Amino acid sequence: MTVVTPSSAGWAYSGLRVVELSGPHTFETGDDEVLVLPLAGSCTVECDGLTFALEGRKDVFAGVTDFAYAPRDATVTVTGEGRFAIPTARASRRLAPRYGPASGVPVELRGAGSCSRQVNNFCTPDTFAADRLIACEVLTPGGNWSSYPPHKHDEERPGESALEEIYYFEVRGSGMAYQRVYGPDIDVLAEVRGGDVVLIPRGWHGPSMAAPGYDLYYLNVMAGPRRAWEICDDPAHAWIRDTWTAQPVDPRLPFGRTVQ
Repeated sequence: MTVVTPSSAGWAYSGLRVVELSGPHTFETGDDEVLVLPLAGSCTVECDGLTFALEGRKDVFAGVTDFAYAPRDATVTVTGEGRFAIPTARASRRLAPRYGPASGVPVELRGAGSCSRQVNNFCTPDTFAADRLIACEVLTPGGNWSSYPPHKHDEERPGESALEEIYYFEVRGSGMAYQRVYGPDIDVLAEVRGGDVVLIPRGWHGPSMAAPGYDLYYLNVMAGPRRAWEICDDPAHAWIRDTWTAQPVDPRLPFGRTVQ
């Protein structure tokens, strides 16, 4: 089981658990708002007297999935078979439990050519209400780069921290991928495989590189003092975006469904 908490990461807001289930799993949300996101399989989610049946999916490359939201200070029971991600964020407000249908998840194709990728915007500030939690899925065909140009989500206000970001990876087959994170006090180029996690407390991140022959999935979990997805490209590489106008989007996209 993958477990990242604010305490274990050494920051203040973002967390993630990935659990393999064969039956019920009950937990207290405490100070966190949470999502239940099927990665492979289906389940029911019970919270505050409500029950949400999640149809789920075969795997992360089969298409978008429905999901459930649970607030802070709640008891949640997930009953199902499969693998489930539970993104979390420290929350100050208690919102109502809710169901997020797969049909309501906007699917966006970003980039072009070898920078083509798919983004499932299921819990971003303009698609789903939450207190601090931001989450989306990125799928990259084998041989392509995503999270490119490199970018960051640093806050510009004195005394405020950057968005704390978690990348959780799955790779189709037994392949590998690579993740770059860099800045004045951080310099990482990591090989990642299915089930690996990279923590990004600050600085530029990208590219996420899918090795040829191996499609790449990652779940982004972000939270900070404000629920604002402020993106700033590394000025040294921002010109790359201008090259996309003359290139088609990779025809292997989208995975599993049409774009909304």
